Amino acid sequence: MGGFQDVVGHRDIIKYIQAAVTSDAVSHAYIINGERGSGKKLLANLFAMSLQCQNREADGDACGKCQSCKQAMNQNQPDIVCVTHEKPGSIGVDDVREQINNDIVVKPYSSKYKIYIVPQADLMTEQAQNALLKTIEEPPAYAVVILLTENADTLLSTIRSRCVMLKLKNIKDDLIRKYLMEQMQIPDYQAEVCAAFAQGNMGRAIMLATSDHFNEIKEEAIQLLKYINEMEIHEIVAAIKKINEYKLEVSDYFDIISIWYRDVLIYKATKNVDRVVFSDQLKFIKEQAKRSSYEGIEKILDALETAKTRLKANVNFDLVMELLLLTIKEN
Repeated sequence: MGGFQDVVGHRDIIKYIQAAVTSDAVSHAYIINGERGSGKKLLANLFAMSLQCQNREADGDACGKCQSCKQAMNQNQPDIVCVTHEKPGSIGVDDVREQINNDIVVKPYSSKYKIYIVPQADLMTEQAQNALLKTIEEPPAYAVVILLTENADTLLSTIRSRCVMLKLKNIKDDLIRKYLMEQMQIPDYQAEVCAAFAQGNMGRAIMLATSDHFNEIKEEAIQLLKYINEMEIHEIVAAIKKINEYKLEVSDYFDIISIWYRDVLIYKATKNVDRVVFSDQLKFIKEQAKRSSYEGIEKILDALETAKTRLKANVNFDLVMELLLLTIKEN
């Protein structure tokens, strides 16, 4: 698991946690909010490990060597409870009562604190939230509840007002790129592409960097974009059938198109090749920049947003893709 020093980004939140730990000013309830893959679970686990550490570092980081730290790293520290739920789409009142409310009255087994980490806390039903509210309104002195959410606004305002809110921000592309290259030995070009697609999300960047399926989608989309201007209608129809295979990952497909035309726009406006993500496709990026007007590129990017909206509204997939590809071809 490592320590806070091994976390990429989120320095402000880490400093806050370290200050709370070292000054013994720990709140009874926290919300760590961020999109999927942003590092919420990692930060919550490190926070919990640090609070329970028997030989903590001066800066508030866990030692990683004491019995408590070893137990935490093996996910069997008796005073760190990760709340689970059987229903995939919701955390029910029984989950909260059995795993938090009924358990929190029992004093810690071997540590100063008893810590409850609730992943996907925004899935709690209103009943479950109300049950939790009673606990965080008057918690035992040793209790710490950490709620992990993608959208904290779905929680009751009464819960939000009783928690310290920690919002995770996007990580800078250069930090993600550096991590992929140095820690995972990902080639520089691939790291550049993954960082651009991840949009500040380290978990997503790691997933993309290790996904053969993503690379397959990327190569398929690039081949289409390189030659779409010369394609006949029947070839576009065939391409749509191929895209249908990636229907579930169509957002990735759209992101590839978006970054391709971002590259075209940047090169057209600046002639700066250093900022081009698809640097191995520079010949085709330059040709597209020469061929397309600023107005044409804008039309393509607008068509892309329209396609996303239409698919969310369940408009026929093939029709949406046909309109998008014809707009790309014409501009």
